[in-house]
Formats: sequence, C-alpha cells, structure tokens
Amino acid sequence: MNEKTQNTTLHIEGMDCANCAAGITKSLQKNGMENVYVDFSTGEAIFYLKERSALTPAIKNIIKLGYKVIDSEVKEANEGKLSTIEKRLYLSLPFTIVLFFSHMLFGHKFILNQPLTQLLLCLPVFIIGIFQFGKSAFGSVRIGVPNMDVLIFIGSSSAFVYSLAGMYLYDAHEAHNYLFFETTATIITLVLLGNVLEHRSVKQTTSAIKDLSALSVSTAKIVGLQFGKEVITEISYKDIPLGAILQVNSGDKVPVDGELYSGEASIDEAMLTGESIPVDKTLKDKVIAGTIVLSGNFRMRAEKVGNETTLSKIIDLVKKAQQAKPNIQKLGDKISAIFVPIVLGISILTFCFAVFAFHLTIQDALMRSIAILVISCPCAMGLATPTAVMVGIGRAAKKGILIKGGNTLEAFANIKNIVFDKTGTLTTGEFQIKKIECNIDIEQEVKEILLKLEQHSSHPIAQSIVKGLAGTPATKTFSNIFEEKGLSISGNDQEQNQYKVGSFKIAKHLTSEDKHNVYVLKNDQLIATVDLKDELKLNVKESISFLQSSGINTILLSGDSKSKCDAIAEKTGIKSSYSEQSPAQKLELIEKLNATAPTAMVGDGINDAPALAKAAVGISLSSASQVAIQSAQIILLKSNDLSSLAEAHLISKHTLITIKQNLFWAFFYNVIAIPIAAAGLLNPMIGALAMALSDVIVIGNSIRLKTKKLK
Repeated sequence: MNEKTQNTTLHIEGMDCANCAAGITKSLQKNGMENVYVDFSTGEAIFYLKERSALTPAIKNIIKLGYKVIDSEVKEANEGKLSTIEKRLYLSLPFTIVLFFSHMLFGHKFILNQPLTQLLLCLPVFIIGIFQFGKSAFGSVRIGVPNMDVLIFIGSSSAFVYSLAGMYLYDAHEAHNYLFFETTATIITLVLLGNVLEHRSVKQTTSAIKDLSALSVSTAKIVGLQFGKEVITEISYKDIPLGAILQVNSGDKVPVDGELYSGEASIDEAMLTGESIPVDKTLKDKVIAGTIVLSGNFRMRAEKVGNETTLSKIIDLVKKAQQAKPNIQKLGDKISAIFVPIVLGISILTFCFAVFAFHLTIQDALMRSIAILVISCPCAMGLATPTAVMVGIGRAAKKGILIKGGNTLEAFANIKNIVFDKTGTLTTGEFQIKKIECNIDIEQEVKEILLKLEQHSSHPIAQSIVKGLAGTPATKTFSNIFEEKGLSISGNDQEQNQYKVGSFKIAKHLTSEDKHNVYVLKNDQLIATVDLKDELKLNVKESISFLQSSGINTILLSGDSKSKCDAIAEKTGIKSSYSEQSPAQKLELIEKLNATAPTAMVGDGINDAPALAKAAVGISLSSASQVAIQSAQIILLKSNDLSSLAEAHLISKHTLITIKQNLFWAFFYNVIAIPIAAAGLLNPMIGALAMALSDVIVIGNSIRLKTKKLK
C-alpha cells in the first residue's frame, strides 16, 4: 500500500513571474495533484497529494521545466547564504561591466572592442542566460504557458545571434556596426539584478510568518526519572510527547500548549493575542506555545504538541490565507496568461513594419523588437496582488487579527453592514448573578436546577451561572437533557418533573415581565427568575463610532429580550436592534441584508455559526466556540477589546487600495513602455533596467503597507 499524505509543500527555486507559477500548476495538475497553489513570490507549491508514489515524477517534471526543487531542510540550511541566482549575477557582472564601459568609452579599434574579444567576454554571460532563462523558457513553451523568460531569452539571443552573423559576414572594419554583444550581456545581467532585488524585497512581505515562526522553540526541558531519581533533560521540540511534564523558567518561551502542573509565572502573550498586559498564570491555568515567561517558573503538562499547538495553527492559517485570491486579482491573472504571446506578436510586427513599411535598417528594427521584449513585464502584474495580500495579512496577524484569505480582505474592505451579536461579543459575557427571585423555601432547589442544567450548555450566560454557583450542594440527577440553541435547556429529574431554563420566550405565556435574564420553569410553571450583571468590552463605543464614520451601518442582533437589546444599542450607539431572534431568524436577517449590501457578522456562540457562515464576512473571537471560529473568515485574538475590529477594517481597506495602486502601475507601465520601445525611443539595455525596476516599485509599494499610517 502506498503511503498517503496531504498538504504537501515543495520549495521551488527559479520562478520569476505569475506565468512561471501557472506552468508549474499545470504540470502538477497533469500529475494528478489536487488543490494546487503555486506562489512564485515565496517559491512554494502547495497541493493535495493522494499517493506518495506520484511525488517523484511530479518533481522530475518541474525540473524539466527549468526549475530547482529543494528540500525544506536544505532551504533552512542555506538561509542567509548566496542563492543560485545571486551567484549567477555576481559571475555575470564583471564581464558585463567590461563590455559595457569599453563600448561606451573607447573606439572600435580598442582591443576590448575587437569582435573576437567581445564574443569571449559575452559568452560566459550568455551561457548563464541559457541556464537561467533558456531552460525555463523552453519548458514553459512545451506545456503551453509561456513565461517572462521566453521574452528575455528571445531578446538576448536575438542580439547575440545578430552579433555573431555580423562578426562573420563583415570584415573587421565594418563588423563593429553589427556587434551588440554588450546588449546581450547587459540584458541578462540587469534582469538577474532585478530578480535578485525582487526576491529580497518579497522576503520582507512575508516577515509576519517569519516573526511567528521565530516564536517557536527548538528544544524544551523535559522532566523524567532515571534510576529512580528525577532528572531534567533537553529534548527536541519535534520529539515532545503528549502529556509530557516540561520545566519552563523565567525568560523562556513556552514550548507547547498545555496546563500549569506546578509553580506560577507572569507571561507576555502580546505576539499571539495582541494584549500588551502580561497575564499571571497559576495552577491549572492554560499556557500557549510561543508566549514568553517574564517572571517566575513552572512545570506544565503538554496538551497540544507539534502541528496541533495554537502557534502552529496560526502560522498555518496565515500561510493558507495567502492562497485565497481576491476577485480583483482575476483581471491581472487573465492578462498575465496571454501577455507573453501578445508581446511576442507586437515585437514581430514592429520588426516587420520597421523593415518593410518604414524601410529602416535591420539592426534598427531588431533593436526596437528586442527593446519591446525586455521592457515588457508580466511580473509586475503578477506581484501586484499577492505581495499586498501577504503584507496586509501579516500586519493583521501581528495585531492579533487572523484573516482567512485575500478574498476576505477585499470583501471586508467593501462591507456596508456589520451585524453584532450581544452577549460575549459586545459585552464581556462574564456575568455575575445579581439576584435570584423565588420563594425562599425553594431557593436551594432553584440553584441546583440552574447548576445541573446549565453545565450542559456552552452559552456564555450558562457558563457564568455555573461558575457563580460552583460549590452548590447537588443531589438531583437529570435525564433527557435537551438544548434548543439560543432559547433554552431542559431536563427531567428522578420524579419526572420537567424543568426548563431559558430566555423570556419560554415564559411569555406565564408573565409579561421581560426584564430578567433567565427564567426557570417547573412543569410549565414559572418558579424563579435570574438577573445578571454584564459589562461592555473595551473600546466598544469607539469602534462602533469609527465604523459608522466610515459609512458602515451597525446592527445589533440577539436572542435576548427587547429591553436589554435596546439598552445595549443605546449605550453603544448602534442604530438598529433586533431582539429575541432564534438562529433561524438570525440567518434569515443576514440573508436579507446581504441581498441589498455586503454584510459582516460578528458573533461568538454556536447559535451564531450559521449566520457567520452565511454573511459576506464572518467575524469571530478567539474566546468563541470552536464551531463559530471555523465558520468565520476573520478571528480577533484580542477577544476583550473590540478595537481590533476597526483595525481589521482599516487594514483590509488599505490593502485593497495598495492592490489597486499596484495594478494601475503595472498596467500603466506596460501600456506606456511598449509604444515607446516600438517607436525606437528606448535602448534595450535601458529597457531591461526599467523592467527590473518596475517589479521593485510594485513590491516597494506593498512593503510600505507594513508601516503605513492607517486612517
């Protein structure tokens, strides 16, 4: 039986543009890979691999296309060393400098300008060009997805072949008029320079993943027994077993997710939660991998290790988020797909028109055609969106905002309505029992009913009641426990009395008072009510005010009573309030709002999950139920401070602005540059430099988003 795997990642060296990625994508799909995503900017190919045996032929086909597949361990080992493309640039540079300046500064009789000398100086650079661009160009043509290397290879080879022909067809006195060896060398070297600058710049757009990865530890201290004595030994992070007892000291990073077994400490969780205030941890408190122990020391039990830790999942989520393309990228992808054939066609037509219609010399016509080939740049269009998305998602991640994809950034930037759940979203959800109203002789029974039934619910109110009644003596046992999400929870005791605990809806046929939080029914008779205290989360009013000033309509949607919802809406400044809504009604309202304008939903409970999934953008909190988190596209790690919601919108809006700026520059550059080259107003060498710089401009604009002031 073949070994099966999922989520395979290959590290590929040598991709220069979106068409390179498209070619590799097509090749992997032909080999049976599914959900293929290739990012030329990061050099990664991620796909679903059904059978391990299919991986080797897939890698061989990628190599045939002219690319290099490197192992992740090799990649880590070579981190900081010169890459292949950098070595080729530094090898080409001295030959090109000599060719370029001898041609510029000295006459054709100078020894370095002799035809044979120029050929010998150009040949090493041309051979490097064949390895760097030729192999990739032929491979891309073979699979029907021509990439940028086709343009570079044809342009540099045309100048080289033309120079060779001039060298052998004319005598030494006339040959210098037909020699363009310096053009060949300069084109290859400048494009190599552009690729090096591009790759170095792109690394800055992925700094968030590197910063998060840097939080991981390489080793941990494990507590064990040896010859009956307790010993502490160092163990590799990858080898930490589940349930292991680990020693963590002041200044250490927490190695894995787990629970304090003994000791206490003050821990900085800012990088993962965005919360700047250190958190004090004592016995049985949870700790998260990657957080830093500021003071104290403790032992912990490992509960989540390896790829299961919160940090690993955040890193994985940020990586996956970069795979989801915004709709705005589709235009750039479509143009990039047909860009190379169109440019080749324009270059050939320019040559023909120059020679046959305008009667220019062949060398003048050739220089114009070559200039068109090297000035054209599909890379800028391919880089416009992914670099901005990587920076935007990375900046959000550093602020404790996890965004699941570039399409989410685009959708949230264009949002017109934001719908808020109340309990646990606008309010802390950490209720305290203010008052229990009932006959004094049954107060103990009511407390027992509340404790025994509410412990079966994950609703914030239920959890707060259980916490508040902890330690209450309980003798009753309940059966047939049933929870109707957002409404009530019920069960029968040993004497088959039926109890129901829930909102005003379950008691409205028995009383008209809807001011209480919880109602307790016994055999369909109201026996008690519970009033709770709750507070607004930090910066709720300010966040609501900001969103409204940005032209976004804010709406409160809750299963709670009308009086409580109206009071919260008035307190926060929310304009519209919908109360006593069931999960089905919440879903119906979201669908209705979405039909008129893009709508986001912010919620944290299981009953919010359908509405979160249906909304144009679902937003959940790190403290929410797992179902709500999985249903959402944005997760706010700083769950007690709603200011991160406003920040998420600002980051989304400015990422979209950056993408539009990048695409405008990429289109504008090519629309202007190609006619200038066709008119003969652009030297091919200047064209190669301009092409290289166009990529750097796009990436630089994306990097600017890292520190740009958002408003």
